[in-house]
Parts: sequence; C-alpha cells; structure tokens
Amino acid sequence: MSAEFIFPPPPFPSVAIAQDARRFPVRRIFCIALNYAAHAREMGKDPAKGGEAPVFFSKPADAVVESGATIPYPTLTHDLHHEIELVAALGKGGADIPAERALDCVFGYAAGIDLTRRDLQTAARGAGRPWDMSKGFDHSAPIGAISPVAAIGHPTRGRIALSVNGVLRQAGDLGDLIWSVPEIIAALSRNVAIAPGDLIFTGTPSGVGPLLPGDVVDGEVEHVGSVAVSIGK
Repeated sequence: MSAEFIFPPPPFPSVAIAQDARRFPVRRIFCIALNYAAHAREMGKDPAKGGEAPVFFSKPADAVVESGATIPYPTLTHDLHHEIELVAALGKGGADIPAERALDCVFGYAAGIDLTRRDLQTAARGAGRPWDMSKGFDHSAPIGAISPVAAIGHPTRGRIALSVNGVLRQAGDLGDLIWSVPEIIAALSRNVAIAPGDLIFTGTPSGVGPLLPGDVVDGEVEHVGSVAVSIGK
C-alpha cells in the first residue's frame, strides 16, 4: 500500500550528469572546512593537518542550484562570499570506510560553489555559536554537471579557479588539498553512514571574496567541468 501525504512532496533535488540524459539524485550535501593551506591562512587559521580530524558542515539538499541559473542575493547578509570547490558525488556508501577503499564510493566529480554569508559566519564564530545558517541557506550550492569517474578517473591535480565578471579571484591546484578525497570520505564515514546521492564539497583555495547583485560568477576545475551563476539585482 502506497503512502499518502497531507500535501504533495517537494521535488527531489538533482544534478545534471555530463553527456547523460539521466540525473544524479541528491540525498545530502556535506562540506569540509579549511582544506587548502592558503585559504586557512587567509581566514586566520592554522593550516597544519597534524593529528586533527577534518571539520565537516552541511547544506540542505535543496540548496543545489543548476549551473547557468540566476539566484537572488540572499537575505540577512551584506557580505556574500564565493568559494570554488571540487565536488565528489557518491554512487556507493557505507560506514567506517577505510581510505584505501573510499574512492570505490565515488560516481563522479563536479565543480561547485560554496556560497557563504560571511558576516553571519564571523558573528556566530565570535559569539561561540553554530554557524549553520551562514552556509546552509537557500540557493547556496551552485553545481555544474557531474563528470563520471568512468570518463575522467579520479583527479588529484589540476587547476581550480573562479572569476567574477571576467576577473580572476581564486586560483589553486587540486594537489594542494590538505585532506585528500579518500581521506575525506573515510573521515566522513566515521561520523555518519554515507550513501548514494551524497555530495561532498572538498574545500576552496585562497582568494574568497564578496559578491554583489549583478555579478556573474564562473568557476572551473580542470579535467572535471565548470559552473556558472549570476547574482540577481
């Protein structure tokens, strides 16, 4: 017997797949904080990996934005920031996955932008409060088409960059990740059981900065793909 709902369920979030009419259903969105040394320094943090575990935060699945879309400037902020990232899209899951088997979980990769209400984040951190709402707001996860591993393999090096109105803002290399993709997946799977449909934003290089209404944002990850979004006026 099929379930009945008191109102129609919302549309299921999904992401385009390169060269495929099918789409990738999004279950959850996880992000790792401060995973490039230069970005950690620009945020006033210690980039040393040491014996510490990576720090994760989440965005709601329906924060996903299709590449090419125009999104409204978010509420409650005067300091919206861009963060270009490599995104790992999982096709398999599990719990307590060892790093040497973690890449078996990856379906593909995409270029994504972690939009951040930086003033809200700074204020929350200063007060010792959670900063979920600085990251997990509406339209905060633009993402390009996913390139399957079967087509591109597992990129470990390559340019990652973002421009605003044609001016380069961020540029780095995937080889500069503090925590590698297998290490990220292994650590995340010790926190929660991961599953097909999960997206993992793997961190941003230095150069994060503000966006204004009317800005056009273009990001790319070499050998993976691109993402573009416009900020509405």
